Amino acid sequence: MPTPLFACRLLLLPTLLLLAACAGVRVSALDTQDYMAQRRGDVLTTGRLSASVGVALQVTGIEADACEDQPPRCREALKVAEGLSDELRLSVLAELWLQEALRLDDARYEERVAAYLETARYAYAYLFLTGRTLEERALDDRQTQVRDYYNFAVQQAALLMFRHYQRTGSIAQPDRARRVGDWTVVEAFGNLPFDPRQSQPLELMPASELSFAGVRNQYRRDGLGAELVLGTARRVVDRHSATRSWSETPFIALTAVVTFPGDSLEAVLGTREAVISAYDPYRHASLPLAGRVIPLAANFTSAYGVWLARSGFAAQSLLTLIGKGEVLERPHVYLLQPYDPGRRTIVMLHGLASSPEAWINVANEVMGDEALRQNYQIWQVYYPTQVPLALNHQEIHDALQGALRHFDPEGTAPASRDMVLVGHSMGGVLAKLMVSRFDEGPWREYLVRQKLDGLAGVRLEHLARERLQPLPQVSRAVFIAAPHQGTPLAENFLARWASQLIRLPVSVVVRLNEMAQLLVDPTSAKPVVLTQGVTSIHNLASHNPLIQLGGRLPIAPSVRYHSIIGRNTPDQPLAESSDGIVPYASAHLPGAESERVIPGGHSVQETPQAIVELRRILRVHLAALRQLPAE
Repeated sequence: MPTPLFACRLLLLPTLLLLAACAGVRVSALDTQDYMAQRRGDVLTTGRLSASVGVALQVTGIEADACEDQPPRCREALKVAEGLSDELRLSVLAELWLQEALRLDDARYEERVAAYLETARYAYAYLFLTGRTLEERALDDRQTQVRDYYNFAVQQAALLMFRHYQRTGSIAQPDRARRVGDWTVVEAFGNLPFDPRQSQPLELMPASELSFAGVRNQYRRDGLGAELVLGTARRVVDRHSATRSWSETPFIALTAVVTFPGDSLEAVLGTREAVISAYDPYRHASLPLAGRVIPLAANFTSAYGVWLARSGFAAQSLLTLIGKGEVLERPHVYLLQPYDPGRRTIVMLHGLASSPEAWINVANEVMGDEALRQNYQIWQVYYPTQVPLALNHQEIHDALQGALRHFDPEGTAPASRDMVLVGHSMGGVLAKLMVSRFDEGPWREYLVRQKLDGLAGVRLEHLARERLQPLPQVSRAVFIAAPHQGTPLAENFLARWASQLIRLPVSVVVRLNEMAQLLVDPTSAKPVVLTQGVTSIHNLASHNPLIQLGGRLPIAPSVRYHSIIGRNTPDQPLAESSDGIVPYASAHLPGAESERVIPGGHSVQETPQAIVELRRILRVHLAALRQLPAE
């Protein structure tokens, strides 16, 4: 029989084993998904508080349930709790305030804006006013999370305030101070590329929530601030379109930043004032903040995407051909970003039955290149493609000159010098006309073929000498799948049938007849009417005298030019090949600085290879201007 002492020891053994099991450390493997969620999950990405919040609560002895049930008391306790570093305290408070803002609904406008401002304030203090610098924390996951809290909070505060003041009819004004609850918010909009008092803002869209079908890539820049798109019109075509030949984009890329007065942690945490500023990300890549130069966040695709989505170009261009719908009567120049006098200008001309949508990915990819974006701005010409080449050439020339005179009357800005013309298909033919000069040889051949002599020939030559002059602002051109010598397809049955459907707007017919009257002997009673056989399709036929004249006119010596040509008949010799519409022999231009033949059809401008080649040419242009090192 065991002794009492031995029995006690037997009874203690299970208890000791149980205690040992509770106190032991076990190890288990996490899969990659769980590991990433544990390391980087937070209230913004998963809806649950991050591991950093759990650490702070454990260090301070605050119960997680109590923090969930009474958020204000939890935040106050964390503000004064001992044992927390400034970094941990500030990052946790930023996340807890963001949780509060997300819980509130829009009906509690002032409380919600205040919660986002608190989020931004604590995130701002963490980023710029703690012991370690941004650079020392560069590889910290937590710094990336806190930057995202800041950017999201600024975005939401800006959206809430914009929509509130829009409902109340109170427009934005530079340096205006507004009361939002117990906060004073100062609007510092002096860096905007327009005056809000002149262009009434209609909508504010977060770029992060926009996606676009048909656009291959979205280009943006990481940094500080909320990426936004400001709409100052509902449509791309504005009320001034009939009276002027140009329009700046009504959809503007902006980056918003909120700052707080004070140079110390105590001052920033004690203030009830916030300054919200908006910047043009094309002109501002960074901003001075807290004694540093901080990269500014940006989205370079969203404003362009909204512009295209609201344009209605695709439907309008086809309806215009047959005289239906809202007919485009004259060329119009569209600036894809607010005019910048310091950036060189790229002018893009689309082809037949097309519109600026032909350049969707071309323009986006060009502006996605940092070096090109810093040095170029894009203008796109939208013109009625059924109109004869001669009239479109004249009116596109006049539209571009009108825009240049408006933005740069003295003609001294870089934007008005060394411009680059890029034309696809019929746009390439027009681009060549705009950089060509009058020449006696081709002109005499044209007169013979047109059987014009006497007074009509003299007057037509005078008009041609006046009009066939290169645009002096252009020093480089790129011709893409351009039928300089015409295309046989413009002569076949299908083209002849399609040309019967084309309808010229009444105003175009009037302008054509006005041009025709310039050729007539004033003593003759016989009027001349040019309405038959003069559409652009007729002009593009290989045997047409006008296309042959344009193909033979010499390009100005001051203009460097390049060809990009599609080829979808690889089994044929190059000289006999075609892109399906334009023969190589028609697209080829002797004397080109470069010629790139790319496998593909007529819409070769959209291929990655063509875009890479265009970007190369644009870099060569900058290198020649000594604005970019030669590669």
